[in-house]
Amino acid sequence: MAALLPLPGALGAQELAGPEQRADSAQVVPILTIDSDRFFGESAFGRRVAEEIESESAELAAENRRIEAQLTEQEQALTDRRSELPAEEFRPLADAFDTRVQRIRREQEAKARALAERAESDRVAFLRAARPVLGQLMREAGASVILERGSVFFSSNASDITDRAIERIDAAIGDGADAAPDGPLDLPPAPPEPAPDPAQGPVADPGTPSLHVAPVPQPESDPEPAE
Repeated sequence: MAALLPLPGALGAQELAGPEQRADSAQVVPILTIDSDRFFGESAFGRRVAEEIESESAELAAENRRIEAQLTEQEQALTDRRSELPAEEFRPLADAFDTRVQRIRREQEAKARALAERAESDRVAFLRAARPVLGQLMREAGASVILERGSVFFSSNASDITDRAIERIDAAIGDGADAAPDGPLDLPPAPPEPAPDPAQGPVADPGTPSLHVAPVPQPESDPEPAE
């Protein structure tokens, strides 16, 4: 803001200058504002991305719930075997199950991160495609800068170009489906769940970061006979 205020010396020079010089010095370069979240979210491109991310997130959540139910069932089947097996046979099965649960969590967390990264990369691609559109709006208005509307203390509605920018970007790239570099993120389907085999330990298909499967209780070692 200090850069927009005249310096004392400049003010004195304006007072001494003639009318034409004062008119030239009083010229103001227009400053435009835009709501970047609305610009992206209400554009055809942004709506497509939001729908795809929502759909893929719902698929991932459903997969997580299905796998959690499968692992819970397998955990119970293994726990039921606890009283039937000696400790030295049961402990490797329990350890193998717990290891699988941890691996499943990591795999599903990676899928969730990939979705978040996809959303961010699509937004970056949109803003890159919007540069020519915003540049044209600036030239038409004779402006030298576009500010984020939320960071401006006070402005008139006439400076907001969000609606015009949405119209222009929709006309320029549509929903961007054909130009999207990565396209929709395909989540691999979960393989069919095999029946648990107590002799080999339970087998689980790739699982979920929201698993609430507790480690299988380990049997206590047989106490050593008293001498």
